[in-house]
Amino acid sequence: MPGVNSSSTADMAFILLIFFLTATSMNTDKGLARQLPPPVPDELKNQEADVKMRNVLRILINSQNQISCQGDYIDIKLLKNKTKEFIVNKNNSSDMPQKVLLKDVPFLGDLMATKNHIVSLQSDRGTEYKVYIDVQNEIVAAYNEIRDEFSLEHFNKKYAELDDEHQKSVRAVFPQKISEAEPRTYGGKK
Repeated sequence: MPGVNSSSTADMAFILLIFFLTATSMNTDKGLARQLPPPVPDELKNQEADVKMRNVLRILINSQNQISCQGDYIDIKLLKNKTKEFIVNKNNSSDMPQKVLLKDVPFLGDLMATKNHIVSLQSDRGTEYKVYIDVQNEIVAAYNEIRDEFSLEHFNKKYAELDDEHQKSVRAVFPQKISEAEPRTYGGKK
Protein backbone atom coordinates (compact mmCIF):
# COMPACT_ATOMS: atom_id res chain seq x y z
CA MET A 1 0.00 0.00 0.00
CA PRO A 2 1.55 3.32 -1.03
CA GLY A 3 1.95 6.00 1.73
CA VAL A 4 0.88 9.63 1.58
CA ASN A 5 3.75 11.99 0.87
CA SER A 6 3.85 14.38 3.85
CA SER A 7 7.16 16.07 3.15
CA SER A 8 5.53 19.45 2.36
CA THR A 9 3.06 19.44 5.30
CA ALA A 10 5.38 21.48 7.52
CA ASP A 11 5.86 24.04 4.75
CA MET A 12 2.09 24.41 4.30
CA ALA A 13 1.56 24.78 8.06
CA PHE A 14 4.24 27.50 8.17
CA ILE A 15 2.63 29.36 5.24
CA LEU A 16 -0.81 29.18 6.91
CA LEU A 17 0.68 30.47 10.15
CA ILE A 18 2.29 33.44 8.35
CA PHE A 19 -0.98 34.15 6.53
CA PHE A 20 -3.05 34.24 9.73
CA LEU A 21 -0.47 36.34 11.59
CA THR A 22 -0.42 38.97 8.86
CA ALA A 23 -4.16 38.93 8.09
CA THR A 24 -5.36 39.12 11.71
CA SER A 25 -5.56 42.45 13.50
CA MET A 26 -4.34 42.54 17.06
CA ASN A 27 -6.14 44.55 19.71
CA THR A 28 -3.79 46.96 21.39
CA ASP A 29 -4.07 47.55 25.09
CA LYS A 30 -5.34 50.93 26.10
CA GLY A 31 -3.64 52.73 28.93
CA LEU A 32 -3.38 56.06 30.61
CA ALA A 33 -1.52 58.76 28.74
CA ARG A 34 0.70 60.04 31.50
CA GLN A 35 4.15 61.52 31.44
CA LEU A 36 6.17 60.51 34.45
CA PRO A 37 7.96 63.27 36.33
CA PRO A 38 11.72 63.56 35.82
CA PRO A 39 13.92 61.67 38.31
CA VAL A 40 14.74 63.50 41.51
CA PRO A 41 18.38 64.64 41.66
CA ASP A 42 20.51 62.77 44.23
CA GLU A 43 21.04 65.85 46.40
CA LEU A 44 17.25 66.31 46.80
CA LYS A 45 16.28 62.66 47.42
CA ASN A 46 16.56 62.77 51.22
CA GLN A 47 14.85 66.15 51.61
CA GLU A 48 11.23 66.17 52.65
CA ALA A 49 8.86 68.48 50.84
CA ASP A 50 7.28 71.09 53.07
CA VAL A 51 3.66 71.04 51.89
CA LYS A 52 0.98 72.92 53.76
CA MET A 53 -2.38 71.11 53.94
CA ARG A 54 -4.13 74.14 52.47
CA ASN A 55 -2.11 73.53 49.29
CA VAL A 56 -3.47 69.97 48.90
CA LEU A 57 -6.79 69.13 47.21
CA ARG A 58 -7.70 65.73 48.67
CA ILE A 59 -9.89 63.54 46.46
CA LEU A 60 -10.93 60.16 47.83
CA ILE A 61 -12.96 57.44 46.11
CA ASN A 62 -14.55 54.80 48.35
CA SER A 63 -15.57 51.23 47.51
CA GLN A 64 -19.12 52.40 46.67
CA ASN A 65 -17.55 54.68 44.01
CA GLN A 66 -18.51 57.83 45.91
CA ILE A 67 -16.16 60.77 45.44
CA SER A 68 -15.09 62.93 48.35
CA CYS A 69 -13.38 66.23 47.64
CA GLN A 70 -11.97 68.08 50.66
CA GLY A 71 -14.25 66.00 52.91
CA ASP A 72 -17.49 66.69 51.02
CA TYR A 73 -19.16 64.10 48.80
CA ILE A 74 -19.62 65.49 45.29
CA ASP A 75 -20.84 64.30 41.92
CA ILE A 76 -18.18 63.58 39.31
CA LYS A 77 -19.72 66.28 37.10
CA LEU A 78 -18.69 68.90 39.67
CA LEU A 79 -15.15 67.61 40.18
CA LYS A 80 -13.57 69.42 37.22
CA ASN A 81 -14.90 72.82 38.30
CA LYS A 82 -13.95 72.21 41.94
CA THR A 83 -10.41 71.28 40.83
CA LYS A 84 -10.15 74.34 38.57
CA GLU A 85 -11.35 76.61 41.37
CA PHE A 86 -8.73 75.13 43.71
CA ILE A 87 -5.83 75.43 41.25
CA VAL A 88 -6.59 78.95 40.03
CA ASN A 89 -7.68 80.40 43.43
CA LYS A 90 -8.76 83.73 41.97
CA ASN A 91 -9.81 85.18 45.33
CA ASN A 92 -6.68 83.99 47.21
CA SER A 93 -9.00 82.47 49.79
CA SER A 94 -7.50 81.10 53.02
CA ASP A 95 -8.91 77.60 52.40
CA MET A 96 -7.30 77.45 48.95
CA PRO A 97 -3.64 77.04 47.98
CA GLN A 98 -1.27 79.84 48.81
CA LYS A 99 -0.25 82.06 45.91
CA VAL A 100 3.41 82.81 45.30
CA LEU A 101 5.16 85.35 43.11
CA LEU A 102 6.78 83.74 40.09
CA LYS A 103 9.75 85.78 38.93
CA ASP A 104 10.73 86.22 35.29
CA VAL A 105 8.42 83.67 33.67
CA PRO A 106 9.43 83.63 29.98
CA PHE A 107 7.08 85.75 27.82
CA LEU A 108 5.06 86.73 30.92
CA GLY A 109 7.36 88.44 33.43
CA ASP A 110 6.41 88.41 37.13
CA LEU A 111 3.00 87.14 38.18
CA MET A 112 1.17 85.53 41.09
CA ALA A 113 0.24 81.85 40.80
CA THR A 114 -0.61 78.83 42.93
CA LYS A 115 2.57 76.95 42.04
CA ASN A 116 2.76 74.92 45.26
CA HIS A 117 -0.59 73.17 44.92
CA ILE A 118 -1.01 69.38 44.81
CA VAL A 119 -4.06 67.37 43.74
CA SER A 120 -4.00 64.19 45.82
CA LEU A 121 -6.04 61.24 44.56
CA GLN A 122 -6.59 58.10 46.61
CA SER A 123 -9.01 55.27 46.09
CA ASP A 124 -10.30 52.25 47.94
CA ARG A 125 -9.27 48.80 46.72
CA GLY A 126 -12.92 48.14 45.85
CA THR A 127 -13.23 51.17 43.55
CA GLU A 128 -14.23 50.34 40.00
CA TYR A 129 -11.58 51.10 37.38
CA LYS A 130 -14.04 53.09 35.27
CA VAL A 131 -14.75 55.48 38.15
CA TYR A 132 -11.04 55.85 38.92
CA ILE A 133 -10.25 56.62 35.26
CA ASP A 134 -13.21 59.04 35.06
CA VAL A 135 -11.91 60.93 38.11
CA GLN A 136 -8.42 61.11 36.60
CA ASN A 137 -9.89 62.38 33.34
CA GLU A 138 -11.79 65.13 35.17
CA ILE A 139 -8.63 66.25 36.97
CA VAL A 140 -6.61 66.35 33.74
CA ALA A 141 -9.49 68.12 31.96
CA ALA A 142 -9.37 70.80 34.67
CA TYR A 143 -5.66 71.38 34.00
CA ASN A 144 -6.26 71.44 30.24
CA GLU A 145 -9.05 74.02 30.54
CA ILE A 146 -6.99 76.21 32.88
CA ARG A 147 -4.03 76.13 30.51
CA ASP A 148 -6.28 76.85 27.50
CA GLU A 149 -7.94 79.82 29.26
CA PHE A 150 -4.57 81.20 30.38
CA SER A 151 -3.07 80.74 26.89
CA LEU A 152 -6.02 82.45 25.22
CA GLU A 153 -5.79 85.35 27.67
CA HIS A 154 -2.04 85.90 27.26
CA PHE A 155 -1.17 84.54 23.80
CA ASN A 156 -4.53 84.51 21.93
CA LYS A 157 -4.08 80.80 21.17
CA LYS A 158 -5.08 77.57 22.84
CA TYR A 159 -2.38 75.75 24.79
CA ALA A 160 -2.03 72.96 22.18
CA GLU A 161 -1.45 75.55 19.42
CA LEU A 162 1.49 77.19 21.23
CA ASP A 163 5.11 76.39 20.43
CA ASP A 164 7.22 74.46 22.95
CA GLU A 165 8.70 77.55 24.63
CA HIS A 166 5.31 79.18 25.19
CA GLN A 167 3.86 75.89 26.47
CA LYS A 168 6.77 75.65 28.89
CA SER A 169 5.98 79.10 30.31
CA VAL A 170 2.28 78.15 30.74
CA ARG A 171 3.34 74.94 32.52
CA ALA A 172 5.56 77.03 34.79
CA VAL A 173 2.50 78.96 35.91
CA PHE A 174 0.16 75.94 36.08
CA PRO A 175 2.26 72.79 36.60
CA GLN A 176 0.30 69.55 36.66
CA LYS A 177 0.86 68.13 40.14
CA ILE A 178 -1.22 65.01 40.70
CA SER A 179 -0.29 62.69 43.53
CA GLU A 180 -1.79 59.21 43.22
CA ALA A 181 -1.58 57.35 46.51
CA GLU A 182 -1.67 53.58 46.74
CA PRO A 183 -5.20 52.21 47.06
CA ARG A 184 -6.23 51.09 50.52
CA THR A 185 -9.16 49.43 52.19
CA TYR A 186 -11.09 51.90 54.33
CA GLY A 187 -12.90 50.57 57.39
CA GLY A 188 -11.45 47.08 57.11
CA LYS A 189 -8.24 45.22 57.78
CA LYS A 190 -5.21 46.54 55.93
